[in-house]
Amino acid sequence: MSKDYQHILIAADFSSHSDEICNKAQQLAERYQAKLSICHIVEDFPLTDFAYEPMISVDIDMRDALLNAGKNQLAKLADTLAVPASQQWIECGSPGHDIVRIADDNDVDLIVVGSHGRQGIKLLLGSTANAVLHHAHCDVLAVRLQDS
Repeated sequence: MSKDYQHILIAADFSSHSDEICNKAQQLAERYQAKLSICHIVEDFPLTDFAYEPMISVDIDMRDALLNAGKNQLAKLADTLAVPASQQWIECGSPGHDIVRIADDNDVDLIVVGSHGRQGIKLLLGSTANAVLHHAHCDVLAVRLQDS
């Protein structure tokens, strides 16, 4: 990496590997004196009814509960990294799409995401990392994770 990064975005998933991903991003932010931000996308899983009618989105109450729980986890993680509230984003949607959109909207020049997929093309990167890599308009660092 020869580029001087100005704004680094951590795509947090709250897995057991979060510390590894955050540490790598924090090291890069220190090296380049870059602004560090963090986001988490609560995946909006569609549900089908028993008659297999058209898909419906996750219930509003469930979505709010997931967002509130995620907001608390994100705030704790951001606090350990000294990331201010103005540089924390949590949303409900499609991680691969919304991480890229957040990066574009906030002039991010490096996205740091974990990679530990297990099947097909996902074996190489994982579905979220793969989507971010293929759609991002900035550099992406996929931190290779070892499954526990």
